[in-house]
Amino acid sequence: MSIKEDHVHMMIQLPPTTTIAKAAMYLKGGTSKVIRKEFPELKEFLWGDSLWQDGYFAETVGKIDEKAMREYIRRQWEQE
Repeated sequence: MSIKEDHVHMMIQLPPTTTIAKAAMYLKGGTSKVIRKEFPELKEFLWGDSLWQDGYFAETVGKIDEKAMREYIRRQWEQE
């Protein structure tokens, strides 16, 4: 995982029965719930009820190998 100021890179493994959309919903919904509980003062800075943006980007490791994906995520801090 690599957490940036405006986005997060993470590599997760899903069972074939879990869609990427469902995983994104669980990750974004679950983390939003935890963050809002821990930092209730954030509510005044939000536009509406959403903590996260609606979109996400997902890529399967099938196009490149897992080692290359891990290296890409690790290097995110070096690119600034």
